[in-house]
Amino acid sequence: MIIGWIGLGNIGGVMASNLIKEGYHLIVHDLEYKAAEKLIAAGAEWAETPKVLANKADTIITSLPGPPQVKAVMESEQGVFAGIRSGATWIDMSTTDAEEVERLGRIAAEKGVSVLEAPLTGGVTLARAGGITMLVGGEKDVFESQLPMLKKIGGKVLLMGPLGSASIVKVITNLLALGHLIMAGEAFMLGNQAGIDPKALLEGIQASSGNSYTIEKEMPLVYNGSYDVEFSMALACKDLGLTMKHARKYGVPLELGALVEQIFIRAKRAYGEAANSTQAVKLLEDTMKVYLRATGYEDFR
Repeated sequence: MIIGWIGLGNIGGVMASNLIKEGYHLIVHDLEYKAAEKLIAAGAEWAETPKVLANKADTIITSLPGPPQVKAVMESEQGVFAGIRSGATWIDMSTTDAEEVERLGRIAAEKGVSVLEAPLTGGVTLARAGGITMLVGGEKDVFESQLPMLKKIGGKVLLMGPLGSASIVKVITNLLALGHLIMAGEAFMLGNQAGIDPKALLEGIQASSGNSYTIEKEMPLVYNGSYDVEFSMALACKDLGLTMKHARKYGVPLELGALVEQIFIRAKRAYGEAANSTQAVKLLEDTMKVYLRATGYEDFR
């Protein structure tokens, strides 16, 4: 199987590297050639355009920031659809819009191309370890045909339903994670101001019903002052925006969700699009002029 990979950012580059380590023949493309240099040194082949890549690959995987980038890569003059062969499979690992992936799926079907969406959840650290979760949407037979390859580079690979389902589940998971980040910041600030030892506070919460991925993996990054979760404020706002779009479509009043979105919009305004999403906690820290820090977490990542 020849696999074409488009999009070599924080997670895309890691996942592509995992495929090479598993012995797959990989063709890669990114807007920046520099992003592909390590993969090329490891044996990957470079493609000048998505069109060239698609014409050579049996399975094309895209891992891109959002719907506009996916649309451009798939539908531009030098895009995937201009070069893809009938019988190929396209797997989109981007966190994108359910309606958009369904629309692109219909175009692919007209070209005799099978489609899966497989947004990722769990973060870069799990991706490096090969343990990231893939939430998959698409036809069961297509899913099963790609499952052996997906299991080589992921942990849990879960079929959510037809095309579009996984995109909705993914943004719901991010709503929960980002919402808990805001609550965690407030909770930890309360404990700090009450004079609780920060390490004891973290350990107590980790052993309680209030524990979560956010507590385990993100609050230590606040404690060491790096905030370096490798997930940008721009992506957080994009995902929350997609969540709210679904809420409007299905008539669900996401009152807390809307508040979380507004807090992240304010954080993006304060710290910039490239800031880490965990810096949303810094809004409260800056207001209080108190910074949640503790020793022993300097090397946490």
